[in-house]
Amino acid sequence: MTKGYFNLILHSHLPWVLSHGRWPHGTDWLNEATSECYLPLLRMLNRLMAKGIAPKITMGITPVLTEQLKHQAFTEEFEGYLKSHVNSSADDIKRFAAKGETNMAELARMWEGFYKTNLEDFTEKYNRDIAGAFADIQNKDGIEIITCAATHGYLPLIGSDRCVAAQIKGGVATYAKHYGREPRGIWLPECAYRPAYRWSYPIEGMGEPYDRKGVEEFLFDAGLSYFIVDSHLLTGGRAIGAYVDRYEALKRLWGQFERSYTQVGRQPKTPRSTYLVASGEKSNKACGILVRDPATGLQVWSGEYGYPGDGNYLEFHKKHWPSGNRYWKVTSAKSDLGDKKVYDPTVISGRIEENASHFAGLIYNLAMEHYQAMGKPGVVTAPFDAELFGHWWFEGPSFLERVIEILSENPDITLVTGSEAFEAVPPKEIITIPEGSWGEGGFHWIWFNEQNSWTWKHIYSAENRFLDLLGRFNKKPSQDAKRVMLQLGRELLLLQSSDWQFLISTWAARDYAENRLANHSAVFLEIADIAQRCMDNGGLPETDSARLEEAESMDDVFPHLDLRWWD
Repeated sequence: MTKGYFNLILHSHLPWVLSHGRWPHGTDWLNEATSECYLPLLRMLNRLMAKGIAPKITMGITPVLTEQLKHQAFTEEFEGYLKSHVNSSADDIKRFAAKGETNMAELARMWEGFYKTNLEDFTEKYNRDIAGAFADIQNKDGIEIITCAATHGYLPLIGSDRCVAAQIKGGVATYAKHYGREPRGIWLPECAYRPAYRWSYPIEGMGEPYDRKGVEEFLFDAGLSYFIVDSHLLTGGRAIGAYVDRYEALKRLWGQFERSYTQVGRQPKTPRSTYLVASGEKSNKACGILVRDPATGLQVWSGEYGYPGDGNYLEFHKKHWPSGNRYWKVTSAKSDLGDKKVYDPTVISGRIEENASHFAGLIYNLAMEHYQAMGKPGVVTAPFDAELFGHWWFEGPSFLERVIEILSENPDITLVTGSEAFEAVPPKEIITIPEGSWGEGGFHWIWFNEQNSWTWKHIYSAENRFLDLLGRFNKKPSQDAKRVMLQLGRELLLLQSSDWQFLISTWAARDYAENRLANHSAVFLEIADIAQRCMDNGGLPETDSARLEEAESMDDVFPHLDLRWWD
């Protein structure tokens, strides 16, 4: 009899990068992630399916990422990217062989084979349709794909409930368009949740306080059944971290929430159970949650303490010029790039076996601990960013494959998708959970701090103007005005992406993020002015039409966008 369930969740996301730069920031982010993560994960999933093992991974693929993977501009760009890397790897082989560096030449052959396999899979096996390849595995009950907010907008800080609704409705509609069914689950951007309460803008002058719906209410209305949260939200601890006290506006936000927060539910809570979440006892719109098991996180996330920090694995940061291939191993967490030693692929299978056996053993022990304490099976939920596996951690897909193989052979453990977890371990309790995210500090600091609070002025102003113009349009719609408003909606959604604040806070690509947000804000204002003139004058003059066409060409995401998303 099953004594525990394992639910592995991989969240795949990249912001809209098509037509917005190539290298070092831009389209090559998408090329690298597809080559080093999405294609290797597909190979891993298909190998397991061929062995008769249904991986049962819950695969989050964001709407904006799906749109890019399906876009003709990407499919043409990516094929050229792979061919270029096949050629540059061949050049490395010749260069190393000429210098008598046999080991390096063999590694270059490894990379040449890697890119050739990717090219063959992409063009022949998957017919240039990565999202479709994941959908095929879902249709065979191997995985469950879940959706996300349309552009990964940070929902707790978005200023208008109508704009929150648009992000979620857009996510559901885009999923249905590309995957041929309705989604059951959603990955909330940054696992960020906010219950219902009387909310005030964290920036003065943007709007009046008002009673807001809880995030779960939007999900309920959109037909979604569950989402994922970090463990500190379940325990109900003060998930404010050390960062709230450093920034007065953030402290005010927390204070608003705390005054309205009421604990519901009396049983001890554990991340190995499922729950329904509502914003209070009077709410009739509850949504299920799966909770990240904290014991699983450090083992995989930490570069210093986790498996990716093993000195034998491929070093991510040191690359060979001009190919960009990586030929060195981690060596040690404290060694600088100059001290990295040459990668040895012959020892990797042994390291994967040891690490995968340890992780599978951890999952088993957590499940048995719950079973022995509660007398019934629980579910161990392990959510991760998908890009960790293959991109940041080259051997990651092979690690996951071996973990799934080991667990599938254990009669006490059953692999389940997110939806299956609720069927196996039905929720018995409706609870409230506090506001917060899985970001540093547990609250909103990464996305709202002294470095990036200025971005929200642009977002809130754009939301207010869009809704004003939409009100005018709905009173007297026309085809020209509809065309303008659709593009204005796209620019607003792109402006709301949580990636811009994250990249600013972490300095990962700060200049790019600041420029992107400023650019989307500027384009939004231009298109808003065009919409204003169009509604004032009853048509589009040639100059406005030309500018609109330029914006439509650059930001042609969500061609199915529906203005009713903002109802």
